[in-house]
Amino acid sequence: MGAVSILHTVFGIFGDATGLFLFLAPTITFKRILKNKSTEQFSGIPYPMTLLNCLLSAWYGLPFISKNNTLVTVINGTGAVIESIYVLIFILHAPKKEKAKILGLVTFVLAAFSSVALVSVFALHGKTRRYFCGFAAAIFSVIMYGSPLSIMMTVIRTKSVEYMPFFLSLFVFLCGTSWFVFGLLGNDPFVYVCNGFGSVLGALQLILYAIYRKNKGGQKDDKPAANEGGGSAMEMGFVNGKEKATAEQPQQDNNGV
Repeated sequence: MGAVSILHTVFGIFGDATGLFLFLAPTITFKRILKNKSTEQFSGIPYPMTLLNCLLSAWYGLPFISKNNTLVTVINGTGAVIESIYVLIFILHAPKKEKAKILGLVTFVLAAFSSVALVSVFALHGKTRRYFCGFAAAIFSVIMYGSPLSIMMTVIRTKSVEYMPFFLSLFVFLCGTSWFVFGLLGNDPFVYVCNGFGSVLGALQLILYAIYRKNKGGQKDDKPAANEGGGSAMEMGFVNGKEKATAEQPQQDNNGV
């Protein structure tokens, strides 16, 4: 095994580890949901969308789709299981209107993934199959990584990092960077392009944190009701209501692939 191959595996393993931390970030939210038996003002949209990203990325990593991407399938398969649990818990505790919306999204997720899988298996072959699945996975990875943009704007506006946890930003950066290098070493643009985007966003979050780290109180008037009662303030930048960027919520997965 050559040096490049060893580094490729090492960065893939590191990407799996940091990706797992990202997938587990919403556990704080769901402990609160289970405790209160209510989804309160939290949005359920990120979870089925992250589930779709995980399913497509796990599918892309399979050997008959793309070579040397087994670690991509491992972390995204794990992420798909975790996100499915989040979705189930959210549906069980959501009010009727929100429940119907999330069920609709889950239907879309399953239909979209099934369509990609069936088309890739029965209608496409070789490089065409890989490109088709790669584009599908990359698009939703970018969407997942882009979700914290709203909280970054809130940090700039309020000059406070109260709603942007340091360790979440750190693992977004580490996860994106790991898979970016993994993709470069494996010469796979469908991995390194979207994760390069995630790495840059993670770095920007860390820069913002360094600038405003002393201002964790922020503008008190901007605190959402959804954060009353404790818990981490922000996971990936989605919450119902007008102030979408200032409540606890992940993303993405991600894992970032």
